Amino acid sequence: MRRVLIWLPLVLFGLVFALVASGLLRPGDRRVHSAMVGKPMPQLNLPPLLADRPGIATADFGKGKPRLLNIFASWCIPCIAEAPQLMKLRQAGAEIDAIAIRDTGDAVRGFLRQNGDPYARIGDDKTSSAQLALGSSGVPETFVIDAAGKIAYQHIGDIRDENVPELLAALEKAK
Repeated sequence: MRRVLIWLPLVLFGLVFALVASGLLRPGDRRVHSAMVGKPMPQLNLPPLLADRPGIATADFGKGKPRLLNIFASWCIPCIAEAPQLMKLRQAGAEIDAIAIRDTGDAVRGFLRQNGDPYARIGDDKTSSAQLALGSSGVPETFVIDAAGKIAYQHIGDIRDENVPELLAALEKAK
């Protein structure tokens, strides 16, 4: 019995090591997914951030054609990284609206001038209330809103080149 007890600390160390190693090699999904996916758009009525295009309202969606809704900010570094992919989506025929989070018109104008402007509408969300209503937990995030105005898909994080076909497929499915 005493010989077995001598090996017990080594066995416990091995179990703890295996548990930590499995967590490091296969980390869980720590992203916060929106509970709004599959549900109708929440009531939004955001004023325009820029004078040359309209803001965002719930009534803009569900008019028989799916749209992308991008949550972004001029101060967001990953938003700069995803800008070329948004331009590719726009060139592929995607209609893209945006909600600017805690931003200013001058900063967004500069961001769009430097990184491209794929947006048809930009709503001004100074308090992040619309972002929270959508179940978004950060920037950037992109939602596919289906032809009936229901949230069909959520992409968390910056859109990378390999995500463009996935988003185009989600738009096609949302018709």
